[in-house]
Amino acid sequence: MVETVAAALSAHGLMLRGGFNFTDGEQAPSGLSGAAARSVLLVGQAGAAPWPHFLRWKGSQPQTIANPLDTWSREVIGAVAKKFGARAVSPSDRPYLPFQQWAKRAEGLKPSPLGILMHPQYGLWHAYRGALLFEDEIALQEPRDVIHLCDACLEKPCLKSCPVDAYSADGFAHETCLAHVRGQNGAPCRTGGCLDRNACPYGTAYRYPPEAQAFHMAAFARL
Repeated sequence: MVETVAAALSAHGLMLRGGFNFTDGEQAPSGLSGAAARSVLLVGQAGAAPWPHFLRWKGSQPQTIANPLDTWSREVIGAVAKKFGARAVSPSDRPYLPFQQWAKRAEGLKPSPLGILMHPQYGLWHAYRGALLFEDEIALQEPRDVIHLCDACLEKPCLKSCPVDAYSADGFAHETCLAHVRGQNGAPCRTGGCLDRNACPYGTAYRYPPEAQAFHMAAFARL
């Protein structure tokens, strides 16, 4: 079944990002019927593969539609969930579900200094768009051990490229970043994306195109 779910998602540029079975006694979220889920499959992207699919959908929607990427993701993943008898959930659902913890558990990834999980192939250019919750246990492979590329990166250019030092050992200075992106000197970030993220030397073949990065930055800054 995992292969057929993956094929249904790939038609929209999305992909399965691993999964796992909840353990006995674990407080799992509910599945489609309300009973506790037994398995979860994470849905996401590598690079900008969903971008043309999303743009075609967006072109048929009212220009005033709120949170279009979340809406598109829910629509696509929800349709796949319905086909396979699963419950679809999203990272923006309230109350929030532990998507980052699920991702680390499913793929064995660790956070980069920017907080984004570092992938050994995709670098920082990947994302999780939702998950499928099943009430039956699915046969899944255990995540393999992966190299954490940040451990081998001595220069850490991702912490040296932002003009306002939004990322540091102290964490992410959200308000400082937001003020800069919205300000007169924030044009490079608004049009080409986060300078720290783009400075990472890994996974550059999967880097989002400038228009996709500008879209995400506009959503961040509410521009």
